[in-house]
Amino acid sequence: MSILFIFLGLVLLVVGGEFLVRASVALSFKLHLSKMVIGLTVVSFATSAPELLVSLQAALNGFSDISLGNVIGSNIANIGLVLGITAIIGPLAIDSDFYKFNWPVMMLVSVLLYFLLKSGGLLTRTEGIVLLLLLMVYLVLLIRRARNRAGTIPIDENIDDGLSKSSNFKIGMWLLIGGIALYGGSELLVTGAVDLATALGVSERVIAVTMIAVGTSVPELAASVIAALKKEKAISLGNLIGSNIFNIASVLGLTAVIQPILVKSAEVLTNDIFWMLGFAAILLPLAFLPKKFEIGRIKGVIIFAAYALFIGLTFIA
Repeated sequence: MSILFIFLGLVLLVVGGEFLVRASVALSFKLHLSKMVIGLTVVSFATSAPELLVSLQAALNGFSDISLGNVIGSNIANIGLVLGITAIIGPLAIDSDFYKFNWPVMMLVSVLLYFLLKSGGLLTRTEGIVLLLLLMVYLVLLIRRARNRAGTIPIDENIDDGLSKSSNFKIGMWLLIGGIALYGGSELLVTGAVDLATALGVSERVIAVTMIAVGTSVPELAASVIAALKKEKAISLGNLIGSNIFNIASVLGLTAVIQPILVKSAEVLTNDIFWMLGFAAILLPLAFLPKKFEIGRIKGVIIFAAYALFIGLTFIA
């Protein structure tokens, strides 16, 4: 039954996330926001909604290890699983914004998260506010940089212009369906994860950094693989890194403001977060060695193998 709950929870999260993205983009057009701003901010926030609901639901129910494991595991999966598999299918080009802006910001919030959790074993409301303020600064700088390079960066092709013609009633229905699906999905997923952990004799943290994290990364992985197989530009490294920044700053930031997050398992600080930092840090040398500004198949295999090792060790330990 726990596996069924997890499966249904993930399905509802995917459906709810899709409706929320659609409603958010349509609403943004109504507010006359540019397509660039919608792509950089609105879509990013909306696609983080499933992770946010899962982390918030877990924290409110006293399963804070799921809150942390969900985000830390998702950040590891974004690089190890999504980036690794996509690079194996087709090489990924890297632009200068990667090492000049996106990567340093990702490392900053990742290292900051480690010290915030280590300082008192708790992510407090004040620290949640700090993370949200950092996110605001990041978004302002991101939009400014994008505007300065308006002619050189592609507009997000996933943004459908047809949504600008959506009626207020339709937007309201999408928001309602998305909200209900996200809430129901998060309830089922957290319940299923706790039950499965109990049945397998492992901690909630183990299920969170593996199954839940992979589950919430599946939509991104599927989209990337399909695009890579079609020989289209699969994903930009900047988008993946942006997702990791959002996971920490918005998901954990908002969750901590509503419900402070307690570190229950020592492994979060002695193991999981170091894997997250390691996957983030290794991207810089991989971007330059041996071939500059490209992550090809060999690098993809290395990244994916490291992710498989992480999953194996997590269950064995």
